[in-house]
Amino acid sequence: MSLTFRALVIDLTDTFTMNISPLTLKDLPAGEVLIRTAYSSVNFKDGLAGTPDGKIVTSYPFVPGIDCSGTVVASTNDSYREGQVVLVTGYGLGVTHFGGFSEYVRVPAEWVVPLPDGLSLREAMIFGTAGFTAALSIDRLEQNGMAPGKGKVLVTGATGGVGGAAVAMLSQAGYEVTASTGKADTHDYLRSLGASEILSRDEVYDGGRIKALDKQLWQAAVDPVGGAALAAILSHIAHGGSVAVSGLTGGSAVPTTVHPFILRGINLLGIDSVFCPYDTRLRVWERLANDLKPQRPELLVEKEVTLNELPDTLTDILQGQSRGRTIVHFS
Repeated sequence: MSLTFRALVIDLTDTFTMNISPLTLKDLPAGEVLIRTAYSSVNFKDGLAGTPDGKIVTSYPFVPGIDCSGTVVASTNDSYREGQVVLVTGYGLGVTHFGGFSEYVRVPAEWVVPLPDGLSLREAMIFGTAGFTAALSIDRLEQNGMAPGKGKVLVTGATGGVGGAAVAMLSQAGYEVTASTGKADTHDYLRSLGASEILSRDEVYDGGRIKALDKQLWQAAVDPVGGAALAAILSHIAHGGSVAVSGLTGGSAVPTTVHPFILRGINLLGIDSVFCPYDTRLRVWERLANDLKPQRPELLVEKEVTLNELPDTLTDILQGQSRGRTIVHFS
């Protein structure tokens, strides 16, 4: 197949560059499944990939983008056929393997997820890695005893991709959600997603004060932030409860003690959405198409951009100017 198409290409020689450039299929890395991209999405990791010191990309030139959804154009694997609608998130996509900011993507067959019934290609990228991480967090928390009616659930970083999706999904599933944010002008937005209570970062972190054990406020928490605030959250989780942590925008050091774990039986659950087992990946995406799918997924979208608009968009996400999800539409 002779084909020229466009992609966002970053390069680092004497200087760092980011351009929309023409590619051919020969430029794509090896893989069994060739996909014509319909949508991608913008994540914080993509923003880091779009900087020379982001420590995401190590080989240049490169095409970033850790998500994509689209239609199979060609496949040498019998599990996938021409015309099938699919999605890809995680693994090496957009990190070590050319990613979703391209009109065509070629990947190993074992990375591909058939699009579940009940999800459109656009909705799949409204969720993307961020939504999948939120759903995986909820799934793990429920495996560890979280259930509607047992108490409030805290979501930190609630205006971000993972946090906003978690608020909407938890609300859809019947939970009473407390949303935490540092953005005072987003309360109406969080209520529209389903938050019943909104706290500032300082209220969660108690102004930087951390007790080994504190008042039991939440049965569980979805935390894509990490850092010192996670230590404060652990001290407030009810007996037998859990915290699912998936990020470190608040820092990687957690100044906690063993007390929440040995005196209240708290579970600290690490969420890995990149290399989680494939059967888990399929099951959680099915949940995203069914019981965890918000009635109005479009509320999670801040904006929809084209490939040409991506460079500025990657800058915005690193500056904290984004609220909710940004999706990329390929015509």
